[in-house]
Amino acid sequence: MELIVVLVIALVIFGPKRLPDLGRSLGGGMREFKSSISGGEDSGKS
Repeated sequence: MELIVVLVIALVIFGPKRLPDLGRSLGGGMREFKSSISGGEDSGKS
């Protein structure tokens, strides 16, 4: 139920056109955060 409320508020604030971009950037940020925590030695090498 809380998730639905948050999604409706985000839809009202950002609008339907910017919502996919916002979700994509949020997902990429979360993925990068997880990889930096779990695979720290992996991202340090170039």
